[in-house]
Amino acid sequence: MRMKKILPAFILLLILSACGGQTVTPASEWTATPLPVPSLPPAASFSGLPSNSSELPPNTILPTRNPKTSPPPAPTETAVTIRFSPIDGMPQVFIPAGTFFMGGFDVRAAPDEFPNRQVTLDAYWMDQLEVTNAMYQLCVSAGGCTPPQKPASQRRDDYYNNPEFKDYPVVYVTWEQAKAYCEWAGRRLPSEAEWERAARGNDMRTFPWGEDKPDYRFANFNFIVKDTSRVGTYSLGASPFGIFDMAGNVAEWTNDFYSSGYYAIGELTNPLGPLTSTNYLRVVRGGSLGDAEVNIRISKRSAVQGPIPNTLPGSPESLGAFSPRIGFRCAQDE
Repeated sequence: MRMKKILPAFILLLILSACGGQTVTPASEWTATPLPVPSLPPAASFSGLPSNSSELPPNTILPTRNPKTSPPPAPTETAVTIRFSPIDGMPQVFIPAGTFFMGGFDVRAAPDEFPNRQVTLDAYWMDQLEVTNAMYQLCVSAGGCTPPQKPASQRRDDYYNNPEFKDYPVVYVTWEQAKAYCEWAGRRLPSEAEWERAARGNDMRTFPWGEDKPDYRFANFNFIVKDTSRVGTYSLGASPFGIFDMAGNVAEWTNDFYSSGYYAIGELTNPLGPLTSTNYLRVVRGGSLGDAEVNIRISKRSAVQGPIPNTLPGSPESLGAFSPRIGFRCAQDE
């Protein structure tokens, strides 16, 4: 079954969730449905290493396949297990426990993407879609969230409250607002490592779909669309786990504090990021509708101002940054 064939069911569920009453079902009664979905081709080629590869940090992992002499592995069938949250209708994808490649593996990798390394994670669930306006409105109506800082989007003045955009990603939310939503929904913000594994799978691909050059078929980026797209629009751009919009559309908050040198000292098993960060910066992943190709690579890390503790409530310092290009998705422990 191709991803584009199962997508309408997800969108329909989102619409029903937004329009209907909210029913909370115990987690023990949630259903998990295995769906046979062909995985996208693994990375077709590696475009090389930085020109100063001789100066890479210790333990940097080099690609083991020469794209000039070794053909890409053939696609394989995988079983994607999906369940639906009884709280907000979000389809959640099961990410099995395992070890994956984390960090930069292409010539455009930035210094804070090194040293690349192998990281081991426990199993978890990842939202298949970015949290939508309709989902977020459920949380606001229930008293678990506050409205976005602005009701607009990049170019639309009437966005958050407009039914036309109910299945589009919520934007103008701070890190605290994203965290509050995930907690209300019985989930949490993903760690940076969890986000990257969900986007990359088990190989060294540069983009969620592989190595094909990004264009309008794979992602909403570089102002091709000029504003947000309906979540799940780009089925060809799905990750190996069948997760949508992990490149472009809106960038996504993670739970981690940002440190440019964290990869050199971070844990290799279930890393949670540094304990704090200069100026309380948080990691944002995935790139956005306005980002160029280089900034929608899986390994690209962005540092965005999070809330600063012990500052005046409601002040810019206490809120942190918010943007028409930043949204979020949630994760949940297995």
